[in-house]
Amino acid sequence: MTARGAATRARIVEAAAGLIYDRGVGGTSLDDVMRASSTSKSQLYHYFADKDALIGAVIQAQTCRVLAFQATLLDHVETLAGLRGWRDAIVAATEAACGVGGCPLGTLGSELADRSENARALVAEGFQAWELRLASCLRRLREHGELDPGAEPNDLAASLIGALQGGLLLAQTTRTVRSLKLVLDMALEHVGSRAKAGVL
Repeated sequence: MTARGAATRARIVEAAAGLIYDRGVGGTSLDDVMRASSTSKSQLYHYFADKDALIGAVIQAQTCRVLAFQATLLDHVETLAGLRGWRDAIVAATEAACGVGGCPLGTLGSELADRSENARALVAEGFQAWELRLASCLRRLREHGELDPGAEPNDLAASLIGALQGGLLLAQTTRTVRSLKLVLDMALEHVGSRAKAGVL
């Protein structure tokens, strides 16, 4: 693919991602995407065989966006206090948006998981990559003596992701971060229960 072609494809995906984030997949047509990206039908179909293919690209783009944001919050964390900073940053970002939009991956999963096996699998891969990044952070905490040697980073990461997704959904529907704060605090208390003696 030429640089110009890659730029055109990226513009289409970016436009589609924005529309789907605002309106959902059901409320976004290919005509909407063509108008928003200033592309023709022939251009769109040159890069994407159908709407499902475009949705797959949107899921991958949103996964990259989420993981990039998480990397800025997690990749330097080596203490339980640092993990609380991760919590605080997510709460602050959600509060600034008044909960609007929820989690890009979670919202796509809710809308598509029972409609498209390919979309469901792509969203699941995105969550798995997110969980692995969080588990890597928790593994560093264990290596630095913050967590008990018997603590299981993958299980702790799964519990944090589950709490986060529930909290983000409630923030999206209630337009308040109260529940998000509560569930993340409870999840972090669970992580803290596996702290090495003397850390807390």
